[in-house]
Amino acid sequence: MTKKPFIDELTDTLFHALPSHLQGIKDDAAANFKIVLQGAFNKLDLVTREEFDAQKKVLARSRQKIEALEAIVKKLELAD
Repeated sequence: MTKKPFIDELTDTLFHALPSHLQGIKDDAAANFKIVLQGAFNKLDLVTREEFDAQKKVLARSRQKIEALEAIVKKLELAD
């Protein structure tokens, strides 16, 4: 079973928090919740999990390269 996207889970949570007499307008309420939430999240300038993971890998590779270069510099300094 695949996990629901976060925005869909949040939409469901908001819908279920509605008073029972308003839950009859499920489709309209869910669509409006989703639109409002997406607009709010877009304003927050968030990144996706995929973008975050990609940048995390780039940072790890950069750290390795910096550490290797620091080791080379240290050897060169000791050779003087």
